[in-house]
Amino acid sequence: MIEPVALSNFFLSFFTAAMIILTAAVYVSLFTWAEIKHKASFKYWSWFVYLLLLACVAVFVQVMNLNGYWKILAVVMAVGYWWTPRLILRLCIATHSD
Repeated sequence: MIEPVALSNFFLSFFTAAMIILTAAVYVSLFTWAEIKHKASFKYWSWFVYLLLLACVAVFVQVMNLNGYWKILAVVMAVGYWWTPRLILRLCIATHSD
């Protein structure tokens, strides 16, 4: 039986998975705040946090030895993290406009 993650890499896989969740939440918060308040500095910070998110995804893929469709799924997840806040914000604005 092949181990998907070596025991020595377990902490790193756990840490990067947690960082993916945290950076995604911070990215969405900063992006939304930038759009609501029209502050460019928050938008730049949200892009920086998104780059951290991409780095965490890349490390997670390497540590977990993901191949084939799993790598494609990781890319789809990263693209989804980029587009989903924009689409949800557009939906909220369209729904709540008078």
